[in-house]
Amino acid sequence: MAEIPLAPVERIMRRVSMGEGVDRISEAAVVELRDRLERIAEKIARRAAIYAKHAGRKTIHPEDVKLVELDF
Repeated sequence: MAEIPLAPVERIMRRVSMGEGVDRISEAAVVELRDRLERIAEKIARRAAIYAKHAGRKTIHPEDVKLVELDF
């Protein structure tokens, strides 16, 4: 089930595409990006949890999330 609302995803797409000569964005494209962002966010959260556990913590800290970026 999708948890990220479509409106913010569409705003990001519009902002990014403004200077690229793109006038329209299909709803299907917004849904597709939202779904992919959710999958990526789940992977990041899962890996950040592993880092927190490895550090002996039960709380995910910002540095755990930042460390995940190094893996990408």
